[in-house]
Amino acid sequence: MSQIKSVQFVKKYTRESKSPWDDSSTMLWLANVASEYHENLVLDYSRYIYVHRNDVGQIVGISISKKMQLDHPNINSRYLSGKEMITFLLFYIDEIQQFCELWADEFEQHFLLPPSDYFEAVCWRWNSIAVRSD
Repeated sequence: MSQIKSVQFVKKYTRESKSPWDDSSTMLWLANVASEYHENLVLDYSRYIYVHRNDVGQIVGISISKKMQLDHPNINSRYLSGKEMITFLLFYIDEIQQFCELWADEFEQHFLLPPSDYFEAVCWRWNSIAVRSD
């Protein structure tokens, strides 16, 4: 599905990020799909998850929409990292996987796996992190 060009899966910053991290790019892992017609994808950003990466591509955290934060009263920030980030991603893992399928070719270029295989594998790892008592 690499023909979808109107929305960027990976976005390199052209200005300074508002996030609390020293990040240089984001990956859009979830947004509401408002419509798919022809080769244009229209997204509604009322619900979103962006994965923030530093200048060498390491994931440093995620940012979530205000609506998603409000849906989870135990979350005090729109910027999550560590175990809180992993737990949040696990909650939405099925939706994230389906959304990332829209960019399956590009996703595989970044992670060397298609979204279905990647999220199946990380689910095991993330669950082990989420249940740990650090």
